[in-house]
Amino acid sequence: MPRTVTLVLVDHAGAPLGALPPYDVPEPWWQEVTSVVTGARRRYGLDLAVLRLLAADRPAPPGGHLTYLAQVYDLRSVPLEAVSVDLSPHPLRAPWAEPGGPAGSVAWATAELDRLGRPVTAVAQQRTWNLSAIWRLDGEQHTAWLKQAPAFYRHEGAVLRWLSHTVPGATPILLADDGAGRLLLDHVPGEDRYAADVDERAAIAADHHAVQLRAAADVPGLVAAGVPDWRGPALAGWIRAALAPHDTACVDDLLAGLDDRLAEVRRCGLPDTLVHGDLHPGNVRGDGARRVIIDWGDAFVGHPTFDILRLTETLDPATAAALFAAWSARWRADVLGCDPERAVTLLRPLAPLRLAAVYAMFLAGIEPSEHPYHAGDVPACLGQATAEAKRD
Repeated sequence: MPRTVTLVLVDHAGAPLGALPPYDVPEPWWQEVTSVVTGARRRYGLDLAVLRLLAADRPAPPGGHLTYLAQVYDLRSVPLEAVSVDLSPHPLRAPWAEPGGPAGSVAWATAELDRLGRPVTAVAQQRTWNLSAIWRLDGEQHTAWLKQAPAFYRHEGAVLRWLSHTVPGATPILLADDGAGRLLLDHVPGEDRYAADVDERAAIAADHHAVQLRAAADVPGLVAAGVPDWRGPALAGWIRAALAPHDTACVDDLLAGLDDRLAEVRRCGLPDTLVHGDLHPGNVRGDGARRVIIDWGDAFVGHPTFDILRLTETLDPATAAALFAAWSARWRADVLGCDPERAVTLLRPLAPLRLAAVYAMFLAGIEPSEHPYHAGDVPACLGQATAEAKRD
């Protein structure tokens, strides 16, 4: 499913210049911009950076006709169409979505790599949307990745620092962190494991158990480092606050017994620990020899059951049951007297409810033009939570 893209160009000061004629790119996913940038270079000889989504002809990804804002660095004689767009400031606009933002971030990353003795010879923009901007930085012998995230993900650097010191090799190597959302990460060979089979998911679960067991002993340190603390009642309060703008009868029903349910979960005896928050196979990268867990922006301190529920959510019940059994056996061996199976039963309807709150948090923290990325996710997760509650 291709995308058709129209680029509205601005100069370094943000002054509008006009729009390029529409052209097609192969990837349907709106946030992927590699082929958007290379398409402009190949067709028009323009060097540019995509800043942000301006409009879409459909309510949600993928595919369709998208209009992006892009900063051009060297405007040549190309056919530009007159266009009327609203380029006024917005308080929730990401720093990389402003003219000069990408160049400033790349300059920071390049300077950090120079300091490390890894001069950059080529830079390629890979992704830009409301949750992150990503660039690939190649040198003669090394590759690094620059990731920039919004304010609600700024604890990812703290998580990666803790992991690198406590469980080395479990995550990508953090080369630098500016404390304001920019992360410089060493390259991890391989590919994102979206297609992981049940055996690989079982191995991921075992790897992650070792991380969570170690993290359970350092919860105060993780909280002190800035990792969100969503233990017990704090999780209930955060979910209620996040979903308040989406108040419906469905939400009211789901929240009615939340505190009692979380109290029952605590009686199951599993320790609070570091939770990845989005542990699907696509957030694991590997090449057969090494496997690491990536994208820790959704991490929080809380109940470990949320991660095994996310890792198994696309599996059929019989296949998932084997992973739950192995996961439960590990916790029973390490925490005497706990009841992992009961925790899974209790938290199953709360997992999609928590995800609905996460998406609601995104919507509250991004500018309206980028709402189509997530607007459908809140009702979808609430619907799943309702279905799970009825089966409970």
